[in-house]
This record gives sequence, C-alpha cells and structure tokens, in this order.
Amino acid sequence: MDNLRGARPLRLLLLLALVPSLRGQDLSMEECCDKGIEWANKNRICTSLPLISESRECSMTQVQCCRSQLEKQYCSDGMEFANVREECDSHIGDNSTCEAEYFKTCCYCCLLGKAAQIQGQSCEPSLKIGYQCGIVFRACCVKGQEGLDMSISDDAPKKEQVEISKEELDQEDPYLHDGCRGGGPCSQQCRDTGSSYVCSCFVGYQLQPDGVNCEDINECITGTHSCGIGQTCVNTLGSFRCQRDTSCGTGYELTDDSRCKDIDECETGTHNCPPDFICQNTPGSFRCRPKLQCMNGFIQDALGNCIDINECLSTNTPCPAGQICINTDGSYTCQRISPSCGRGYHLNEDGTRCVDVDECSSSNQPCGEGHVCINAPGNYRCECKSGYSFDVISRTCIDINECRRYPGRLCAHKCENTPGSYYCTCTMGFKLSTDGRSCEDLNECESSPCSQECANVYGSYQCYCRRGFQLSDIDGISCEDIDECVAESHNCSFNETCFNIQGGFRCLSLECPENYRKSGDTVRLEKTDTIRCIKSCRPNDVSCVLDPVHTISHTVISLPTFREFTRPEEIIFLRAITPTYPANQADIIFDITEGNLRDSFDIIKRYMDGMTVGVVRQVRPIVGPFHAILKLEMNYVMGGVVSHRNIVNVHIFVSEYWF
Repeated sequence: MDNLRGARPLRLLLLLALVPSLRGQDLSMEECCDKGIEWANKNRICTSLPLISESRECSMTQVQCCRSQLEKQYCSDGMEFANVREECDSHIGDNSTCEAEYFKTCCYCCLLGKAAQIQGQSCEPSLKIGYQCGIVFRACCVKGQEGLDMSISDDAPKKEQVEISKEELDQEDPYLHDGCRGGGPCSQQCRDTGSSYVCSCFVGYQLQPDGVNCEDINECITGTHSCGIGQTCVNTLGSFRCQRDTSCGTGYELTDDSRCKDIDECETGTHNCPPDFICQNTPGSFRCRPKLQCMNGFIQDALGNCIDINECLSTNTPCPAGQICINTDGSYTCQRISPSCGRGYHLNEDGTRCVDVDECSSSNQPCGEGHVCINAPGNYRCECKSGYSFDVISRTCIDINECRRYPGRLCAHKCENTPGSYYCTCTMGFKLSTDGRSCEDLNECESSPCSQECANVYGSYQCYCRRGFQLSDIDGISCEDIDECVAESHNCSFNETCFNIQGGFRCLSLECPENYRKSGDTVRLEKTDTIRCIKSCRPNDVSCVLDPVHTISHTVISLPTFREFTRPEEIIFLRAITPTYPANQADIIFDITEGNLRDSFDIIKRYMDGMTVGVVRQVRPIVGPFHAILKLEMNYVMGGVVSHRNIVNVHIFVSEYWF
C-alpha cells in the first residue's frame, strides 16, 4: 500500500510543509503526526484518538495523520484481498463506514489493473477513474507484469536496450523504490517503513515465523469461536461456521445456516387428511379440519359429525344468579329459582338464597338507649354498654358514676363523670399526662408570659427582670427601666454627663469645641438626652463670624434590638430653625456625613406643621450591643452657597435586649 504515498498522503505532507512546527509548544508537527500514525497502526480506528496537546495545529495534524494512515491500511487490505481472492464481493464488513469504502475502492481498482495486465493493455490508467484509483490500478498492473517478466526465457529475442537515466526513471515511476510495490514480498499485507517493510495478515490469519507468509487461524482449536451449546465449530479459510449437533425433530428440517425450519406438510403433500377434510399447517405438525361446518350450538367430532354442545356444563355459567340452566338441542334455557325463607331471613339481591336479617342495623334501635344490640343468625340480643349496668326494677341500662364508685383511684386531681364513662382534669398550673389520668407540671414559661425573664416553679411560674430593670408592682410580669441618671444612682464623674439607656446608663464627656459654649439648658426627652453647643466668637474674629456652622449638638438615643424588623423605624426628628432671611428663599438640606456603618440609617426631608423636618430612620436590623456615632448636618443653602449649618452628633446605643 505504500505505493499510494502520492495520493491523499500528499495533503498531509503539504500540511507539514506549511506548518513546520507548533508555535509556542514543545512538540513538533512531525511528532504530532507520528502519534496519529502510531494510534492508527495499533487500534485501526481514529474516533477515540487521544489528543497529546492543547494546540489546535497539533490536534489537526494528529487526526489527519491517523486518518491518512488508516486509509492507507484499508486500501492495502483491499489490494491484498484482490491479489489473493481475485474478487471483492465476498469480503465481510460494514459497508457503511468510510474504511469499507477505502477497502472496496482499492480492491476494485486493483482488479482493473490486474485485468489490464492479463489482457496485454497499458498499465497507464485513464484519468477518468480518478487519481488514487489510477495509482492502485498501475501498482497492481505493474506487479503482474513483473511476474510475467520473470517467466520469460533468457533465449527470447531481446529488444534494443535504451539507456534511461535514474532521474527519468524516477519521474516515470515515483514508486519504483517502494519496498511494498505491487504488494511487496508479503503474502497478504505490506507496509513500507522507509528502510525496510513490515508484513501483516488479514483478519482470521496469523503471521508465520518467517515474517512474510500468513496461515489461517483455526478458531475451533483456539476457542475464539462464538458457537453456542448444541453446535459444532467448523473451521473455514479465514473464519469459521457453527453447525447444529442434533436433529431438529419431527416436523422440522435443518437449513444451510444450521437453523430448524418448520415443514409445511400441507404444501408438500405429506399429510394424511381424508378427502372431506382440509389440511391446516401448525408448527412442527398439521391439523385436519372437516370441510362441513356445524351450526351454532354444535361441535364436530373426529369423524366430522355435528354433536350438541351442553352449555350448562361450561365453567362460565350462562344463566345469571338465581336461575338454573336447562340444556336444549343446540342451545339452552334459564329458569328462575324462588326459595322460601323463614323468620329472621330474607332473599338476597339476586334472589338465589336466604340470608340473615341484621336487626341491629335498623334505625329503630330495638334495644333502646344504653344498650348494645348484638346480631345473631335469624335473631338478636340486647346487652348493656360499657359504663352502664342493668337495673332489675326498671329493666333498663343506667349510667355508672365511676368517679363516685372509685373516689381518688381513677384520676390524680379531679374526676368528671360522663354518660357511660368519665374523664380526668388537672388544677391550674398542671396539665394532663398522656395516660389520661396523671397530672404533670405545666411549664408556663414556654408561652413567654413575662416581658423579660421567666422561671418555672412547680404548679406556677415567677417573672424577674434583667439588670437595670425592676418588676412592675401592678401586673407582676412587666419590667420597667430604672433611670439611674434621674435617681442619681450612677457613678459618673463631675466632668461627665450621665445618659440613660435601655437597662443601664453611659457616662460621656462631651465638651464644646473652640468658639463654642454649652447652652444653658439641656433638653431631656423620654429616650434621648441632648447637649447643645452654640457659636460664641471672640471680638474681631472674622473667620469665626463667617463660619456657617452655628450650633453643634450631642444627642444620645437608646434603641432596642427589634425581634421583627419589617419596615424602617423613625428614631430622630431634626426641626429646622427658620433663619432671619425669608425661608422661601433658602433650601434646607439634611445629610449623614459620618458613622453610618453598613448603611443602617438614612435621613429624609419632611414637612410637618409648616416646618421642615429631617427624619433619621433605621433601615436595617441591628443586633446589640451596638454603639455608633452619626454625624448629621442641616445646611441652609442660598443661591448655591451654604449660609447656615447646624451639626448634630447622635450617639446611638442598641441594647442587647429584644423587643
């Protein structure tokens, strides 16, 4: 097949020439090609080819070289098949694959070349059969001529010798030096390696120790056949066949492919049906059916006579329930059965038999209240229900008061009688156990009755408060905050200011900056404390006078940790003080400039009662303890210039207590 190196392999050589090496990779294009050829020689397939590089060029080269080598191998197999078998149609394989097309194309083209050599025609093919087919045509034709030349006697007249240079000879036949030219020395398949050649065999053959000849593999001896149980392996040239061991039995015959085929005795005329019968073939046998057909209600016997069918003897009773079947000639009739039932019984819905009357299922309640009706075949009886006793005087069932009859033995706490039974209850602070009689302590703290802390006690509970709170004397469950700053129970120094927070207090030292002094009054609200510093400039201090900041305030606010935070909480309201100039000419801008950790707060502007108000809102949930200082600004803007500014520093303490 190496004689075909001038065909499709030329495209591979052209590819190698255009891309001499992989850019930025250690593998050369020749190495990638060698891997593809090696995979094709080993596996004879390229669909599962493992790529050795991420390079696109190397992958393309590897796949192309594999396909070219595979094409060359199958083409070589086709040529060898044509040389050995002298035909191509008996080759067994999947004709739908590309490899099968390579095999058949080269096999047919080789047969054409051999035929041209035998008929004494030229070994130069017609261009119309295609380039690659022409190469195979010429290789097989030339090989036949070489065999013919070897049989020519030395005594034959010799034609005048014409000297041809090596270059002209190579140009005329580029495969002159191919070691596998015309099939080479191999008996079946040959592959030229450049410096030598390698022989291989068709499927079903194995290479001999001489490395040239091929010998048939006896699959029956090596055990590589696929014959099943009951079959004998018969070796054939290059393959095997399976032959059935035992006969097929009566009514069957053995086919050429060792299968059992049913014998149609009716078609072959080997049946023994009488003239009045028709032969009907069955698997392995036949059946004789009479030509005479009986009417409905009759069946033919072995002699062809029509006899009556007794439908009443069939497994499926033809008559409905409550009726009896009577056979007639060719048919049957149904007759109704009317049985007579005694007291306490009645006919069933089908009217076929007598069944018991269930008097207890009647809505009349034949036994009366407090009784149990027990049905019996043809009768019934009355008994007192559980929890009732029979009174011989009134001859009725009366309720048994279990709580009075068994005092202190049925329930742990209290017993309540009911008609026919009783139930147990427990006193306050206890709940009924699963046995329905005992009482166990009820843990009231599970329902969170206290505002802060709850301690369960036997039969009751006790509320208590955390540090900084005291229990209310009114309801005994609420906790009230103790204002340590008002009660003067704090430990703040003289220079510190006490600020009350949830459950405690904080001592803060808040001093006014230069050019500011504390206002004489300190605003104290329910949850906030405020210290205000107002501007106090020294005489002739122009920069102080021109500074737009007029007041700096410090406000302390205590917030709880909200259990459910579903919407923003408004916590601070900054009311703008109208300056000396008309208010409608100024724009008031509120802003948070510092301390807004995780954007937990925002500020919006709102108009309330004719005033401009900045509302500070908590927009994200905060889990205490938490302390933050928000720096807020109120800017009065006139003509794009801040003319007046108030600064508010808000100290926010978030309690660890949940509300």
